[in-house]
Amino acid sequence: MSKTTIAAFVATSAVASADERYRGYAGELAVRIHRPAAGAPTAVVVLFHGGGFVGGSPDAIAPLAAAMAMRLDFAVATPGYTLAGECPFPAAVEDAYAAITWAADNAHRQRWDARRLMVAGVEAGGNLAAVAAMMARDRGGPALLAQILVAPMLDPTLTSHSMQHVTANAPRSQGACNACYRAYLPNAADRLHPYAAPSSCSRVAGLAPALILTAEDDPLRDEAEAYGAKLITAGVTTEVSRLPRIEAANNTWTDEAWTVLAAFLESRVAILQPPVDNTNRAIKHHE
Repeated sequence: MSKTTIAAFVATSAVASADERYRGYAGELAVRIHRPAAGAPTAVVVLFHGGGFVGGSPDAIAPLAAAMAMRLDFAVATPGYTLAGECPFPAAVEDAYAAITWAADNAHRQRWDARRLMVAGVEAGGNLAAVAAMMARDRGGPALLAQILVAPMLDPTLTSHSMQHVTANAPRSQGACNACYRAYLPNAADRLHPYAAPSSCSRVAGLAPALILTAEDDPLRDEAEAYGAKLITAGVTTEVSRLPRIEAANNTWTDEAWTVLAAFLESRVAILQPPVDNTNRAIKHHE
């Protein structure tokens, strides 16, 4: 399987605007917007960066955001959010919900289509994207066309098979993830809160349709796939794709990952509304 370096697609066809500002949990935060060349109203993906809740920034995920904007012909907004070192849970999830609300409220000014609002995230950002979808359901909006969770951190217990059998020096080892969760969730009781641990949420019906991308060698694989199975059982239109490799943190994606992502997003944008029969797709293992 060939690999595509995201930086190679950062070109004039996807131009980052000057940073905008939105009101978050404790103050104003930056949100960077990457746009396709076309100026017509378009879909928008609110994309949250990774970093284990303790690091990362819109700068770190800018190559991926620009590549998404160019390849998919969508606007991609990458908000900053409160890191655990500044303020632990629930600051980051409240920021995430504020960011998608900002995207909906500013659709006309930003020249994108509020009916085509989607949320996405990588690793810790995948947690925030999943929780933002929950909060949008629980708080009566904004309506989300889809949620895209890329190797998401969803389970603070870190007890899945794939997590327990990762090598100790892996980038997302059990020890490294546990340190991130200790900073993000210093109150042990919060590890059971569905807005902190989507894997523990017992009420997932009515969430936005989901694409969950996992990788064969990712310690987060099993918790992501278990969450996808839970969504499917609850009747949420869901596709879970296990790929040979994603390497999102290294700004390198396989062509297959782009193909799966593009097909899912284009299908959601084409119909604009979730299908009435909530047809679900089974977990796919890509060879």
